[in-house]
Amino acid sequence: MQNTNPHISVVTPVYGCGDCLIQLYNRLKDTLEQISPHFEIIMVEDNSPDQSWDVIQQLTNKDNRVKGVRLARNFGQHVAITAGLDQAVGDWVVVMDCDLQDQPEEIITLYEKVQEGFEVVFARRHIRHDNLFKKGSSKLFYKVYDYFTENKTDPAIANFSISSRKVIKNFQQLREQNRNFPLFIQWMGFDTAAVNVEHKERAYGSSSYSLSKLINLAIEGIVAQSNKPLRLSIKFGFLLSFGAVLYGLYLMYQYFFMFQPVPGWTSMMVSIYFIGGLIFANLGVLGLYMGKVFNEVKNRPLYIVQESIGFEENNVNKTMNHRVKRSK
Repeated sequence: MQNTNPHISVVTPVYGCGDCLIQLYNRLKDTLEQISPHFEIIMVEDNSPDQSWDVIQQLTNKDNRVKGVRLARNFGQHVAITAGLDQAVGDWVVVMDCDLQDQPEEIITLYEKVQEGFEVVFARRHIRHDNLFKKGSSKLFYKVYDYFTENKTDPAIANFSISSRKVIKNFQQLREQNRNFPLFIQWMGFDTAAVNVEHKERAYGSSSYSLSKLINLAIEGIVAQSNKPLRLSIKFGFLLSFGAVLYGLYLMYQYFFMFQPVPGWTSMMVSIYFIGGLIFANLGVLGLYMGKVFNEVKNRPLYIVQESIGFEENNVNKTMNHRVKRSK
């Protein structure tokens, strides 16, 4: 039977970038047609506050290779990527941001590299055009992440990548609530390469990642991939208890053999507050994991689709852990 699937699928989450979608489409079209005319562009509108969905509808009416998915609320970038990947059917699947910092023309570089036999090729932003805070926070996150997961991660790598159909099928089986696309792909362990690409300054909109969102993303990434914080918490608790026993023996020695009075309540109160703070910190770490487990056992869908456009009815995968309401 002849394969009617597109050769390449491009999945891009959309939030706050309605002004650049037409340019994104034109540049993607010009680039992808150099590889194959059989492609699809899946834009996942993550409840964007601007006119992004109107633009996506215009593009789908103009070119039937453009498809749109509109989520019922803002589920976050990595869930939006998952929603797009659940619908992608191409032999190769490109994931990229929509703000044009990822250059569509670099897809050819990724495609040529993946033809060497790799299952995944990531774009490496060897010269990043982000502000100092974003570059610094990214390096700090990956240093902490590598420590807890005992891996070595390149901070110049983000979502921009191309993966084989086999990789994406395996990614679709990972349905954890805490999601991070590049970390999941790297965790699966397929043959992976990275190539240097050009990275541009952001010309449209602003990043939706505030400091608190970045911290939450970092915590979720570490908690989802490692239980080392729990082990460290246990080790530190035993170390503290051992130190307290030694200090108690020292005080007993002073009292019974040196006939020196035991110091007053000050040191005791300091110790109580110190240990109390550590207990609360340890309980917080434990509660963090329990909260994540609670989220998983609720078995809620990762996302809810408000409407979609441009898909054939039979191509919608209804077996996935989500709900789809088709547009008219």
